[in-house]
Order: sequence, then structure tokens, then C-alpha cells
Amino acid sequence: MNVLTTTIADGIATLLLNRAEKRNSLSTELIAALHGAMQQCASDDAVRVIVLRGAGSAFCAGADLAYLQKVSELSPTQNVEDSTALKNMLQSIVECPKPVIAMVHGPAIAGGCGLATVCDFILAGRSKAQFGYSEVRIGFIPAIVLVYLVRKIGDAQARRLLLSAENISAEEAHRLHMITHVVDDEALESEVYSLAARLARNSFSAMGLTKHMLNAVHGMSLDAGLEYATVMNALARQTDDCKNGIASFLNSTKG
Repeated sequence: MNVLTTTIADGIATLLLNRAEKRNSLSTELIAALHGAMQQCASDDAVRVIVLRGAGSAFCAGADLAYLQKVSELSPTQNVEDSTALKNMLQSIVECPKPVIAMVHGPAIAGGCGLATVCDFILAGRSKAQFGYSEVRIGFIPAIVLVYLVRKIGDAQARRLLLSAENISAEEAHRLHMITHVVDDEALESEVYSLAARLARNSFSAMGLTKHMLNAVHGMSLDAGLEYATVMNALARQTDDCKNGIASFLNSTKG
């Protein structure tokens, strides 16, 4: 059985974590499959939006027990290689030029919480979704996702979640700006795909350039950011999508 399945319909690629019996926990195989699928979707013109979801009752319950056992037995060099694979997978989501939506219908814990955190949109079920970084309970650290989380919600709340290892509700995650939407559980799937359909109607090049800018401006000074934005503004004007969009808008205002 494939640990990850991909389906594409109407410009929307659905990546399904397919380890329901393991609560979709991350393994070497699943990390590699996710990285490969993200790269493929990024380069596929038929894909405009990506939905990431989990089979069974959980979105993703963190690292697989067998994977954790393997990690404890690796050499320092092997652990760096393994950690790099995880970083590359998460970065492929962050750098994907297409919007990525996490559909969190159940627990997203440890690595699973990190996986949701790096998506552009996170829609969570009101009563069943849970979020938590539990790594410090077992002497591990959420090292890679820490970098993303601090950027996303700030130092104070990131410290709270990463050091306490507490699980929080969808409502609390939304209050902390970890996630973008809280949805009644029974409406979650329809809301996710309604959002995906709306995004799929947007300009592909404009969304890609906007995501690129959002990733790049962190750490820039105001002057550097504005210089960069000026260049990107000029670049966007030269794209076919922008030229066609302006022409279409002007034609719609005539008469």
C-alpha cells in the first residue's frame, strides 16, 4: 500500500497521508514520498492548488515509533542526512509556488503539527483537531519547525508551545495565528475544497511571486524590503497573466 496517494481534479492536487493504521505518523518513506510529490506538483501545470490531508482519525501523529528507534541508532553523519531530508520536505512546501492547504480533521502532533504549520492555509475541525509540539517530552527538540513557528506566531507564544509540549484546540491555535480557519467538523472537507477552488481561479504566476516575496522579506530592513518589492512589482507587470488580466479588466469597464 502506498504511504501517500495523489489525485488531481479541476486543478487541485490532493495528497493523502495514507498510514491510517499508524495515525499517519512520519517515516523515512513518507517523508521522501511527500517531498517527491510536492516537487512534482510544483512543476505540473495541471496543478494550481495542493490539499494535504490524512486518512483515518488523525492528520499526522508525529514520528513513527520504528522511525524513532532507527534515529536513535544512526551515526552522527546519518542523523544529519536524515534531518536534512525532513528539512527539505518541509521547505518544499514552503517554497512551492502554489498554495498548499492543510486539512486538519484530527490530531496534528509533533512532526505532524510542524507539517501543518508550514502550509499556507490550515483549516481545522472545531472539535476534533488538536495541535501540539510534544518533542521535549521524550528528550527531542522540534528544531526545524521552530524556525518557521517563531516567524509565524512570534517568540513568546512559540516558547510556550515548544517548551510546555501542551496540546491546544483548534480555537486556541487560531487565536495564536497558528492556523487560518476553524470550521465545524462536518463542514471541513467542503470548506477546504471550496477554498481550493477559489484559489485555483487566481493567477498562478501572481500567487507564485507573492509566495516568493512572503518567504524572502523576513529579516530584510524596511529599505531593503521596499527595494526588493519595487523590483518584484516591475517583474509582475511583465507576466502574461498580468497583461491579460489588465486587458480583461479594461474591456469589462467599456460600455
